[in-house]
Amino acid sequence: MKTFLVSRFSFNSYIAVFFSISNLVLVSGQCQSDQRQLLLEFKSSFNSTFTSPGKMMKWNQTSNCCSWDGVSCDDGGHVIGLDLSNGIIVGAIDNSSSLFRLQHLQRLNLAFNLFINAFPTGFEKLENLCYLNLSNAGFTGQIPVEISRLTRLVTLDLSVILFQRSLELEMLVQNLTRLRFLYLDGVNISATGNKWCRALSPLTELQVLSMSDCCLSGPMDSSLSKLRSLSVIRLDHNNLSGLVPPFLAEFPNLTSLHLNDNDLSGRLPEEIFQIPTLQALDLSNNEVLEGSIKKFPLNASLQTLRLAPTHIGGQIPESIGNLGQLTRIVLAFCNFSGPIPKTVKKLSQLVYLNFCSNSFSGPIPNFSSSRNLTELNLAGNQLNGTIHSTDWSGLSKLVSVDLQTNKLSGTIPPTLFGIPSLQALFLSENQFDGNIGDLHGKASLLLRYLDLRSNKLQGQFPVSLFEFHGLEYLSLSSNNFSGLIPMTAFQNLRNLSYLDLSYNRLSIHATTTNISLLSFPTFNSLGLGSCNLTEFPDFLKNQTSLNYLDLSKNKIHGGIPNWIWKAKSLSYLNLSQNFLVEFERPLRNITSTLWFLDLHGNQLHGKIPILPLHAIYLDYSNNNFNSVLPAHVGDFLQSANFFSISNNNFHGNIPRSICNSSALKVLDLSNNSLRGPIPQCLFQMNVSLGVLNLGGNNLSGIIPDTFSESCQLQTLHLNQNRLEGKVPKSLANCKMLEVLDIGNNLINGSFPCHLTSIAMLRVLVLRSNNFSGHIDCSGDNSGWKMLQIFDLASNNFSGKLHLTCLGTWDAMQPNRNKNQSELKDLRFEGEALDPFYYQDSIIVTIKGLELELVKILTIFTTIDISCNNFEGPIPEVIGTFKALYGLNFSHNAFSGPIPVFFGNLRELESVDLSSNSLDGEIPLQLANLNFLSFLNVSNNKLVGPIPTSTQLQSFSEASFENNVGLCGPPLKATCGLPPAKTDNPSDARSTINWNYISAETGFCFGFGVSVTLLIFWKRWRKWYFERMDRALSWLFPCLPLETRKHGRRATRNERRH
Repeated sequence: MKTFLVSRFSFNSYIAVFFSISNLVLVSGQCQSDQRQLLLEFKSSFNSTFTSPGKMMKWNQTSNCCSWDGVSCDDGGHVIGLDLSNGIIVGAIDNSSSLFRLQHLQRLNLAFNLFINAFPTGFEKLENLCYLNLSNAGFTGQIPVEISRLTRLVTLDLSVILFQRSLELEMLVQNLTRLRFLYLDGVNISATGNKWCRALSPLTELQVLSMSDCCLSGPMDSSLSKLRSLSVIRLDHNNLSGLVPPFLAEFPNLTSLHLNDNDLSGRLPEEIFQIPTLQALDLSNNEVLEGSIKKFPLNASLQTLRLAPTHIGGQIPESIGNLGQLTRIVLAFCNFSGPIPKTVKKLSQLVYLNFCSNSFSGPIPNFSSSRNLTELNLAGNQLNGTIHSTDWSGLSKLVSVDLQTNKLSGTIPPTLFGIPSLQALFLSENQFDGNIGDLHGKASLLLRYLDLRSNKLQGQFPVSLFEFHGLEYLSLSSNNFSGLIPMTAFQNLRNLSYLDLSYNRLSIHATTTNISLLSFPTFNSLGLGSCNLTEFPDFLKNQTSLNYLDLSKNKIHGGIPNWIWKAKSLSYLNLSQNFLVEFERPLRNITSTLWFLDLHGNQLHGKIPILPLHAIYLDYSNNNFNSVLPAHVGDFLQSANFFSISNNNFHGNIPRSICNSSALKVLDLSNNSLRGPIPQCLFQMNVSLGVLNLGGNNLSGIIPDTFSESCQLQTLHLNQNRLEGKVPKSLANCKMLEVLDIGNNLINGSFPCHLTSIAMLRVLVLRSNNFSGHIDCSGDNSGWKMLQIFDLASNNFSGKLHLTCLGTWDAMQPNRNKNQSELKDLRFEGEALDPFYYQDSIIVTIKGLELELVKILTIFTTIDISCNNFEGPIPEVIGTFKALYGLNFSHNAFSGPIPVFFGNLRELESVDLSSNSLDGEIPLQLANLNFLSFLNVSNNKLVGPIPTSTQLQSFSEASFENNVGLCGPPLKATCGLPPAKTDNPSDARSTINWNYISAETGFCFGFGVSVTLLIFWKRWRKWYFERMDRALSWLFPCLPLETRKHGRRATRNERRH
């Protein structure tokens, strides 16, 4: 259920109505004495110690009560109006209060006070009341049913009264048929649409219905359509569901419709945008509400339009130019696309525009006619083109411009900086280039926020920025600015609290000799990554308010100073990729606020340091730590979501205490020297873990069969250990698993068919284990539709290859949307890690080389089943994998011809079919593979010529060798010419080439004589072998010539690694 805290000062929209009525003070007659006494008695019932004097301060016995503040009278001196709103009156109004004896009261306003008692009875005695406002008065309990007797009420406001039970709406309004204004905001009504709508349906004169945050639920009932006099409808911050009723567009006087912060769904009626009287429309925070805007009516009255966030989208119509009275429009976080219409230039009254986080494209339109515009937000779209300097002329009231995260290019015009009222300019994550130039005298001196990060800006650092003494936020990171900047130059920017100069070509001079460290700005956030720092800046010692510090990728040598841990507010510290070797001692009093610590890529050695107790992100990877993990390491990881010590020299066992880290999402202990079994409790953490990487160690034992049904693992790396046994059945419970790498172990058994139930699996690596048997998975073959890397190399699988039993591998099929997928890579992005993530990587054999993919793009696809005992023809299903990049079937026993369908696999870059029993000719269709850069068909039984005039002849001879019948370039063996044609075929068969006959006859005669002598003449035979042994001994001195010394010939390695 949604909740909405209603402030006691949040109803300004209708307070004006109350004051307009209450300020009609009538002093036509002298106050009646009984009226004065009743008012004074009412005043005396409150404790003056706690009650502000307010409007009752001048109430006394001697003056005319009709002239008192808050009191109005009729001609006869009777009190007909009492307005004590905003009086901060503290006390109680009991049932016998003199207030209820003011029988002539027509208007009563007690709003915004501190009455501390339950809702009193007695209001029903004021039978002449037509206006009653008790909003935010402090009353609690239940409204007496007797209030429904006030049949003359026109206005009733009971907003934010803390009822102990839900209000019976039908009982309250059953007799109030004259009501025109009803305010029940924040009152617990807890009713469904068919109940509250029907309760209100008799109030046919109702003009204003305000029931925000009343726990209303369900769809709106059609009975509400009877209230055709409604002008204002406020039903926001409830739990309304279902469709927006079309009948709302039929209300002829509707000026304000607020349905925001509900659960409305379905398609929004287009007629809602065409109500000519509508001035305010708010449908925001109905995230599944769909629809589009077809057109706006001529001479529309709309002044405020809020649709963020919803699923309303499509293109904005050109008729938006009809909204001549529009002052505020918020379409952020919707599904709008296409260009922003040029007709927005007609919105001359516009004050605020927010179109962020959509898919708008094209150039930024001209807003120069909107001279009252104060805030423009077009961030997070796909806008392109340049910013024209003339588009900003006349926008002198602009305070904030946000164009970040688009595709804007070109130079940034100086006129944009020069808007006189500009305080915030956000242009980050675009493609702006060129120099900023000299802004001296050209930019707004009111500028407080400037964000230009992640562009292509270049040139010298704009030193004129030091003139903007009001700067509080400055980010120039990830550009190409250059130059040497002394940190002392920032001393003039006394208000600067956020500074990020990281990842440029800057060199920061941090030495502060003979300069007071107290003269620097008080930074909250400081980014000096990749700024060629060689030491820790001294001024940091006095930055007691610092909570973010990035000194990564610099050239800082030596130790980490111990004073850095004492910053009481420090929550983010990144010292990665420096040359740090140690921690200065004593290492104590580590700040308890530190939640992010990144020390990866240094040369830190020795024992792992004391860990921050409340850290969420800890990265100690790629250092030289060389100790055992402390037995109590898990006790310091109670809050940790990310913990990595990969690529160090940690040894010993994995401590069981690490299982106490119940919040861990990523645990990476890879590439160390850890040994022993994996603690079984670690696999029982898979309810919370998203990434577990234990690869590259010396771990032994089995993989425990303890994966729970609620397993959340997305990545599991256990490769390069000494694990044995079988793949556990319970691993199939990990339905979110995308990457599974258990290669290079001693795991045995048959192919793990039970894993085919993991529909999300993208990477499966079983290489270099002891798997055996046929691949024959029966049952549901929906299988791995997302599989993109399939590696079974170097096992003992045998038989025919049946890939169809593993399902349809859609990721290797054609017709995929590459425009979206090319930019994606496999990573773990748990909510707890935002904005950080864990980058998946994998080792594959491609193009004959073993490579580490540090990013696994979703478009990268490969199959490697090399070094097994598969036989039979290459499966036809391979011909459907038209998105395949790499294929390795080498060192098996495949037979038959190379299929011609290989020519259809146009994305192939690497093909290895070597060391099989493939026969026949190389199909000419292989020449169609334009991207093919590696081919190996050696060691087969291929015959015939290598197709000529194709790129196949550009590969080396090694790609085709050891195919006895293969010929043509690049092989040295030439293909013989066919016999010359003659007119008489029979004559051709009888023709004899006597040159060949003579040579063959001579060779046979000489060879026969030699063999006869060796067989029958012992002396000749002995002389011959002595001469041969001498010659061989001279050529090969290590050759064993005695038969008894010859060892057994090595058997052929069938598993060829």
